[in-house]
Amino acid sequence: MTFIASLLAGLVFGLGLLLSGMADPAKVLGFLDLAGRWDPSLAFVTAGAVGVGVFAFAVARRRTTSLLGAEMRLPTSRVIDRRLVGGSLLFGLGWGLAGFCPGPGLVALGLGEPKGFVFVGAMLAGMGLFELIERARAARRT
Repeated sequence: MTFIASLLAGLVFGLGLLLSGMADPAKVLGFLDLAGRWDPSLAFVTAGAVGVGVFAFAVARRRTTSLLGAEMRLPTSRVIDRRLVGGSLLFGLGWGLAGFCPGPGLVALGLGEPKGFVFVGAMLAGMGLFELIERARAARRT
């Protein structure tokens, strides 16, 4: 049942990205271009997503298990440290340069767009590099 729920959630998410224009790098870059021809339409998409998220997290905080019976594991840390800020900056730079973030990048990959292949390849390489760095840090601590 979890697999089917995950598949349906992913399909709904991907469809939402397509319908909202979030999977179109040109539209995203237009939204991020505050000094040029700014396209504010994605601000409404973002506001809608934040609204849904606020409601969903408020409900989730009151539960100990998910609707499918899995343990609820919500983030507990409220620390804003150098790693969080650095990761946020890297994410923003990548989003601004490519016009993709991970979800829309996967949608573009699924649509067979060459930019999607490049983005997802770079994303996977970055994830692999992060894993190597984290393993080296853990090895130095022990």
